[in-house]
Amino acid sequence: MFDRLLAHGIRQGRVTLIDHRGKTRTFGSGEPQVTLRVADAATDRALAFNPWLAVGEAYMDGKLTIEAGTLYDLIDIGMANVGPLQGVVWQKLVAGFLRVARWWHQHNPVGLARTHVAHHYDLSRRLFELFLDDSMQYSCAYFTRPEASLAEAQQAKMRHIAAKLLLQPGQRVLDIGCGWGGLALFMAKHADVEVVGVTLSKEQHELAQARAKAAGLSHKVTFKLQDYRLETAEYDRIVSVGMFEHVGVKHYREFFGQVERLLKPSGVALLHSIGRRDGPGFTNPWLRKYIFPGGYSPALSEVVPVIERTSLWITDVEVLRLHYAETLRCWRENFERNRAEIARLYDERFCRMWEFYLIGSELSFRHNYNMVMQIQMSRGINNVPLTRDYMFDWERTSAAGAGSIRKSKDRAAE
Repeated sequence: MFDRLLAHGIRQGRVTLIDHRGKTRTFGSGEPQVTLRVADAATDRALAFNPWLAVGEAYMDGKLTIEAGTLYDLIDIGMANVGPLQGVVWQKLVAGFLRVARWWHQHNPVGLARTHVAHHYDLSRRLFELFLDDSMQYSCAYFTRPEASLAEAQQAKMRHIAAKLLLQPGQRVLDIGCGWGGLALFMAKHADVEVVGVTLSKEQHELAQARAKAAGLSHKVTFKLQDYRLETAEYDRIVSVGMFEHVGVKHYREFFGQVERLLKPSGVALLHSIGRRDGPGFTNPWLRKYIFPGGYSPALSEVVPVIERTSLWITDVEVLRLHYAETLRCWRENFERNRAEIARLYDERFCRMWEFYLIGSELSFRHNYNMVMQIQMSRGINNVPLTRDYMFDWERTSAAGAGSIRKSKDRAAE
């Protein structure tokens, strides 16, 4: 059965399939090339019915093995042929069901949201240390130079975000989904602001607190193990990086309503999120089941109308394209370098699962399905300068080590 799907759907690249009876067929042409072996009839049926879930599961379980080529080649071919594969009649039916069910899949009330977050972010801290940079940034880096290292690109990302926030000494900043605290510590150190970070991950909360103490910034940075919807204080600035993908479309009004309530009249906020290039859709079922339950990366057309129903101004929108592909490449290479230790932490199946996740995510950006959006918002029409020069001035000043936000603001106002 899987062979019939491949015969209809593979146009770019070449797939050689050895089925459970030992029969061999080849589909498509050109590069890359991969040879697959299917272990049994049940796996063959699953692959034919819902490859978007079953390919990853079968690879993890060793029931779909790669005899020639690599996992990267396999996913590359799959991404290149998404259109023809989804055009097969029974795949249209599967896609239709997933579109209808996405509202249930994105159900993230306060209690369930913590469970969803724990599934991924409360894995071993050592796992993340083995493939992230030292700042423990688990979101898209910003490559100002093609040859920049991962650590340099993550520092550049934090500078870029801090610049857009127009930070001034003494301001109070809320970091929604603060991760392991890297951005909060960066802002406190380089812009002399006070930061409150909220996370639902116990592991992230514990490490973020320890990092603040080690950096001597505990008096300026506070981390809470708390849902952002429970926060009540007002803030000069609000930032959220890599968390919005866990909110869900049905909760967007709740999210931006909370930003609106907590942001002072003179305030500025910034949202940094993975987005969909091709309009509203649904989360890949394998990714939703094994990596990010409750997760969804939205299209701009799903986000902007919700903001427009608040009092917030959209003052700047930037789309980052291949930056995340390069970030994921670095993470994948780090993961592979440390694969033996990760296998000791977990097991071989876990390693295959994460390889599938990292490669699939990287290629989703390289094949133009995903991007990253940065949306700057303010409570007032005059809260942000009329030109973008202030961003670049602050970034250059910070990169040079001067660290003076006042100097940058003065230049922007001249």
